[in-house]
Amino acid sequence: MDKTKRKIPLILVIGVLLLGAMLGSLLGELLKMALPDGVVKEVFLRSIDVMLGPAVIDLLMFSVTLGLTLKFNFIGIIGIAVAYYILRFWR
Repeated sequence: MDKTKRKIPLILVIGVLLLGAMLGSLLGELLKMALPDGVVKEVFLRSIDVMLGPAVIDLLMFSVTLGLTLKFNFIGIIGIAVAYYILRFWR
């Protein structure tokens, strides 16, 4: 019996994980407004910023500034994990 697994394209995997991170971060921002100050709010909403840039490209007539900042918090990581779990069974 020959079982063939359907391969999921890499761009779809990256897109779903990014969507999970964005939805988790959105949920984290909503929780930030709803939770009262305390230890629970600190644990779930403490974030780590990963920053790349800014890089400036200066051409004589104009200049372009590029940069990227990723903000990870615990709820965002949970969003990535849920997206991965859903993606595992999407075959």
